[in-house]
Amino acid sequence: MKVFSTHFVLKGKSSYKDLAPVFPDILKMFLEEIDQMPEEEEILQMFIELNMIDLERDRKPEGYNRKGKIRLVFPTDAKEFYIKTYSKSTDMSKIADNISTMLTAAGIKFEVRQNDRTDFD
Repeated sequence: MKVFSTHFVLKGKSSYKDLAPVFPDILKMFLEEIDQMPEEEEILQMFIELNMIDLERDRKPEGYNRKGKIRLVFPTDAKEFYIKTYSKSTDMSKIADNISTMLTAAGIKFEVRQNDRTDFD
């Protein structure tokens, strides 16, 4: 199955810890855009908190890798995260643009790559 992805590769001295201030907004926007925003605020806060613990300790967080049309993934082998879909008809450009805008506003140095690693599941 072909995977389509947009990668946000952290550059220079940027690290996971730098994502902490902007991550809650990224996750909320992401869940709204893919129509998977939890109905209960406590569940949303749990998703945020689980990721924030790792980000604040400069470790790879979980992301949001549940079944859905788009996933938010933090790979184990690189300081990056990506959004991916298995459907060519799913348009990720709005989400990717929003994430880029949020990262830039937070002063995080990053590079965007499209379909950088299409060999992963």
